[in-house]
Amino acid sequence: MNDKILKTLEFSKITQRLAGQAITAPAKERAINLKPSGDFAQVELSLKQTLALVNLLRIKGQLPLTDFEDVRPSTKRLRIKANLNAKELGNILLVLVLANEVNSFLADVNGEQLNLEAITGIVAELDVPEMLLNELKRALDFDGEILDTASSNLAHLRHDLKSNDEEIKVRMDAYTKGSSSKYLSEQIVTIRDDRYVIPVKQEYRAKFGGVVHDQSASGQTLFVEPGAVLSLNNRQQNLLAQERQEINRILRQLSDLAREEVVRLDAIATALTELDFLQAKAHLARAMKATEPKLNQKHELNLLQARHPLIDPEKVLPNDIRLGLEFDTMLITGPNTGGKTITLKTTGLLQLMAQAGLFIPAAEGSQVGVFKDICADIGDEQSIEQSLSTFSSHINDIIQIMKKVDDQTLVLIDEIGAGTDPEEGASLAISILDFLRKKKAKIMVTTHYPELKLYGYNRSRTSNASMEFDVKTLSPTYRLQIGIPGHSNAFAIARRLGMREDVVKNAQELMSDENSDINTMIMRLDKQTKAATDARNHLESSLDRSEKLAEKLQQALDWYNQRVQKQLEFAQERANEVVAKKRKKADQIIAKLEEQHGSVKQNEVIAAKGEFNQLAKQEENLAHNKVLQREKKRHHVTVGDRVKVLSYGQVGTITKRLGEHQYEVQMGIIKVKVSDRDVEKISGETKTKPQKMVRATSANRRSNARSELDLRGQRYEEAMTNLDRYIDSVLLAGLDVVTIIHGIGTGAIRKGVWQYLASSSHVKSYNYAPANEGGNGATIVHLK
Repeated sequence: MNDKILKTLEFSKITQRLAGQAITAPAKERAINLKPSGDFAQVELSLKQTLALVNLLRIKGQLPLTDFEDVRPSTKRLRIKANLNAKELGNILLVLVLANEVNSFLADVNGEQLNLEAITGIVAELDVPEMLLNELKRALDFDGEILDTASSNLAHLRHDLKSNDEEIKVRMDAYTKGSSSKYLSEQIVTIRDDRYVIPVKQEYRAKFGGVVHDQSASGQTLFVEPGAVLSLNNRQQNLLAQERQEINRILRQLSDLAREEVVRLDAIATALTELDFLQAKAHLARAMKATEPKLNQKHELNLLQARHPLIDPEKVLPNDIRLGLEFDTMLITGPNTGGKTITLKTTGLLQLMAQAGLFIPAAEGSQVGVFKDICADIGDEQSIEQSLSTFSSHINDIIQIMKKVDDQTLVLIDEIGAGTDPEEGASLAISILDFLRKKKAKIMVTTHYPELKLYGYNRSRTSNASMEFDVKTLSPTYRLQIGIPGHSNAFAIARRLGMREDVVKNAQELMSDENSDINTMIMRLDKQTKAATDARNHLESSLDRSEKLAEKLQQALDWYNQRVQKQLEFAQERANEVVAKKRKKADQIIAKLEEQHGSVKQNEVIAAKGEFNQLAKQEENLAHNKVLQREKKRHHVTVGDRVKVLSYGQVGTITKRLGEHQYEVQMGIIKVKVSDRDVEKISGETKTKPQKMVRATSANRRSNARSELDLRGQRYEEAMTNLDRYIDSVLLAGLDVVTIIHGIGTGAIRKGVWQYLASSSHVKSYNYAPANEGGNGATIVHLK
C-alpha cells in the first residue's frame, strides 16, 4: 500500500487512536506502525483475531495486562554475553508473571461461548520458563529492587548493616542530645561522603576528634565525623561494599539463567504485545461502535450506513455506499460543500481500516474487498516551488495512478478534469475514465461537468450519484443518492434569495432544450427517489418499533411467569416446613405414649388426644396458615390499600384498578403498573410513616457505604476479614457495583479476593478494572 494514500486519507489519525487504546509501550508502537495489507489471507486472519478479542472483551472482560518495557534490547544484550541490571530483570519478571496471568485468564474461558481459534497460535507462545520465573520472584520485584531473599549472604549482610546503622545513630544521638550539644551549630546528624557527621562550631573542633569531611560556606561550621564512630562508619562502608558485590553476583547469576531462555522470552513478550494490540483493536471498535466487515474476493464494496470515523458521530450522516456490484464506476455530482469529498474519503478510509484488520464504523453486514492498491487524487496540492498549478498537480497525480492501475486497484478522484477550460476538462475526464475502465479498476470520482452525467447513462457498469440538496433551506443534506445525477440549483437559489422573476425566467429560456430536459428528468427522479426512500425508512422504523415492542412484551411475560412460579414455590416450601414440624411433633407424642405403655394415666391420654386433634385440625386447615393466608391476601386488594411491591421492594398505595389482575400503585412521586401477584397487602399501617422510614433507612445506609475498598498494605488474614465485612455492608446499603483495590504485589491478596468473590452467592460478576482505573491492580464487582 502506497504511503501517499495513507497521508491523503489521514490513516495516521486512526492509528494514533488505536495506540491510545493499548496498554503496553510495545503495543502502542505496534499500533502507530500499523499498515493495511493487500494479502487476502492476512486480512482475513487479522479480522478473525480482532473478532476473537471483541467477543472476549464483551463476554469475559479485558486481559490482565499492565505496561511493560520492550524486552528486545535486554535479550539482545544477553545474546552478546552482557549482564542485565536489576531494572531489566524486574521487567522480564513482570513479563513472565503477566504471561502466567493471561494463561490463567484464558483457561477459564468457556469454549462453547467463545471461539478463540484465531489467537491459538499467539497464546501457545506464552510458555513460561518456571525455573527462571521462580528465581526472579525470589530475588527481586517488578521495579528491580533486590530482595533479602535473593541469597542468605545478602540477608545476613543487610541484617548487619541495619544493626550497625542503629548503633551509629545511637552514638550520634548522644552528641546531639547530651551535654556536647552546646558545641554544635545545630542538633542534627547529617551525611557527608556517605558517612555520618555532626555540624560542630569552628572553635570547638578539638572537642570531638575524628575527621573533618566538609565545612560551611562561612567556615564557621565544620562537619565532623567523631572519633567514637570512625570504626562504626568504616564497618558500615565495608558492609555496603560487600552488599554491592553480592548484588552484582546475584545479577550475574540471574542473567545467566535468562540467557538460556532468550528465545522464549522474545516469543512471550511478542505474544503479550500482540494480544494487547488486538485488544486495543477491540476497544477501538467499541469506541467507534464499529462492526466486522465481511470480505469478498470480487473487490466489491457494500458499505451500509457508513460513517467517517474522524467526524463527530453526532454530526456525521451515515450513507450506503456500493461499488463493484451492479456498477464498477460511480460519478458523484452535487453542490460544493455537499459532502462529495467526504464520501470519497469515507470509502477509502474504511477500506484501509478493513485491510488493516480493524472493524469499520458501518452497519452489520457491510462488505469490502481486498485491493492490492488504493490510489487517490483528493484535495488541492498546488506547488509554488515546482511552479505547478492546481490543474497540473491533479494531472501529475492521475498520470502516476494510470501507470500502476489494474483490476485490483481502487481509484478515488476528486473533481476530475477540473482547473482548466470546462469543455477540454470534460473531454479529458471522459478519456481518463475510459482508460481506467479498460484496466477494470473500481472507480469513484466527483465532478461538476454535465457531460459526465450523460457518461454515467451511456457506459455499461457505470452509475451516476449525487449529494442531495434541500432547495427550501438552501443547504445540502449530505445524503448520497445512487442512480440520480446531481443538478444545478442556480435558478431555485436565485429565486429564494429574491432575484427578479423575469430575470430568472429569461435565464431559463436561454438554456438549450437538451439541458432543460435533462434537468427536468433529474428533478423528477430526485422527487421519486426521495419519496421512495421516505416510505422505506418509515416502514423500517415501524417494523423496528414492532419488533422491540414484541421483545419487551415477551420479556414482561417471562418475568411475570417466573415471579408467579417463584412465589408458588416459596409458599409450597413454607407449607411443607409447617407440615414437617407438625409431623415431627406427632412422632414425639407417639413415642412418648409407647414409652409409657401400661402406666399411662387417664388425664395424659386425654391430653394426648387433644394434641392429636389440634394437630389434625391444623393439617386440615393448612391452607389457612400465615404463609398461605398472606399469599391469598395478595390477590385480594382494593383501591386505597397499602401494599408492598415485591419487584421494587417499596411500599405504595393502590390508586386505580386497571384490569382483573392489574393495578396502578403510587410509590412516592412515581406510578407503576403491577399485577396482583407482585403486591402484598399491608394491614394496620398509615400511609406516610412506613415510606418515610424506608427512605430514611435506605438513605442512611447508602450515605455510610463506600463504593471502594482499599486492601493494599494489609496482611492476608486482615484483608480477607475486612473484605467479608465490606461485602456485608454494601449489600445492606443496596450498592450494585463496587471496586476492590488489592494492588499487584505478589498476587496473594488478589487471588484471595477472587476466591472469595467466586464462592459468594451475592456476587453476580467480577473482573479487572480498566487500564485507566487500576488495571489488574483492582477488581470491579457487580452484586446481585
